[in-house]
Amino acid sequence: MTRDAAIAMAHRFLDDGSFAQELARRVAIPTESQNPERAPELARYLAEEMRPALEGLGFACRLLREEGAPGPFLLAERIEAPALPTVLGYGPGDVIRGLDEGWAPGLSPWRLVERDGNWFGRGVADNKGQHAIDLAAQRAVIETRGRLGFNAKWLIEMGEETGSTGLREVCARHRDLLAADLLIASDGPRLTRDRPTVFLGSRGGASFDLTIDAREGGHHSGNWGGLLSNPAIQLAHALATLVGPTGQIRVPDLVPAGGVPDSVRRALADCALESGPGLPVIDPGWGEPGLTGPEKVFGWCSLEILAMEAGTPATPVNAIPPRAWARCQLRFVVGVEVEAIVPAVRRHLDRHGFAYVQVEAAREEVFPATRLDPDHPWVHFTLASIARSTGRRPALLPNLGGSLPNDAFSDILGLPTIWIPHSYPGCSQHAPNEHLPVALAREALGLMAGLYWDIGERAEPGGLG
Repeated sequence: MTRDAAIAMAHRFLDDGSFAQELARRVAIPTESQNPERAPELARYLAEEMRPALEGLGFACRLLREEGAPGPFLLAERIEAPALPTVLGYGPGDVIRGLDEGWAPGLSPWRLVERDGNWFGRGVADNKGQHAIDLAAQRAVIETRGRLGFNAKWLIEMGEETGSTGLREVCARHRDLLAADLLIASDGPRLTRDRPTVFLGSRGGASFDLTIDAREGGHHSGNWGGLLSNPAIQLAHALATLVGPTGQIRVPDLVPAGGVPDSVRRALADCALESGPGLPVIDPGWGEPGLTGPEKVFGWCSLEILAMEAGTPATPVNAIPPRAWARCQLRFVVGVEVEAIVPAVRRHLDRHGFAYVQVEAAREEVFPATRLDPDHPWVHFTLASIARSTGRRPALLPNLGGSLPNDAFSDILGLPTIWIPHSYPGCSQHAPNEHLPVALAREALGLMAGLYWDIGERAEPGGLG
């Protein structure tokens, strides 16, 4: 009944094929939340897979529903003693569209296949494989120790890939049911394939549209060129006032006023971005001057132009277009407020003489920026536990470069949030041939079992002090 025994048991789940069998069943359920025809599969994933798995570990389960959500939410709780602290786990069971026709020969999004040391299948990296690892690690601790040593709750949602509609409402409405002392969850990629990673929140994400409607209909460029304003040219100049030729944001209100905090710089000082086969070559001169690559992604903001349109791009004609449009996206860190983004862009364009450019928030889910203090005691505890299990110092990212609904847990439930990803940057997440390296999964099972074991040893009535 030792820590090493729990880690060894977690490894045996993988080595004897049990974990692959479990993951294969879950991958086979096509939980595409973006496809309304798959709604029954969202409920089936919870009913046939997650509920039996959690009840088998001594969790009491109930379904929660929220209007507008693609599927139900599963809440599970294992209360070992009311005075013990509680750890909340979270995992989305829905996946992006399968994109069946794009997979390599012999592979399918709905069948787990092992090839070249990787498991292939939709959801193995995002996110079925990740919460399966965490649950299997809790199982290893329970079977080794006879108990977790703390109370545990799980929230499984089925709409993360469509913006987590209803998640924040569920957290607000059922705040008492979801009460906990700490969130430990897994999503996203490690910093590099071979380095365990911890991140503490996520960058926010907000999209907005810039539009110029000049007139009704196009007009012949030979007859009217030089007389009529061209919305495409005007929009290009407007965009150039927002972001410079090397990607630097030129709107002061779209970046944090205080710069990169010292605690964030310290955390990122020993982090290096991954490069290699299958990954794009980083442009070293792009982005905010004076920042390292990790600071640009994890400590700063980026403004991207996701799409532009004027005229008929597929079949250009000799006409001045009547309209031009661009979809912009800001990825932002703590220090930039969601509600301030569109007004800041409006003021900036007005100052630069572009009052005729319309600015409107896109009709997409908006994610606020969140970040737990890298100096929080739970951060140091988690890093030490993972280092003890793996023999390597994990990378600490103050926040993920992408966006997650972490604000539901940090802001609504008021929890310290610890995320431990079990994927890597080249996993083909959201694309055909999504995969998870078997060796990475094995290491993740062990480090999570070690972490849960350590929490049980540390737990004392009244909190995780």
